[in-house]
Amino acid sequence: MLVAESIQCPHCGQFFDLFVDTSVASQQFTTDCEVCCRPFEVSAECEPGRILGLEITAN
Repeated sequence: MLVAESIQCPHCGQFFDLFVDTSVASQQFTTDCEVCCRPFEVSAECEPGRILGLEITAN
């Protein structure tokens, strides 16, 4: 199940929605900012249908 979370880009500071697959309990992935297109690292802790913790770090 995908859940949207509003996040702030660690590079440009703009906010946008990040969609996380909450069927995976613990995950790390790299994605790009929808505004400035620079990559950043995402660490997420989830339970089905809910994001328990989300950490965003610049690459």
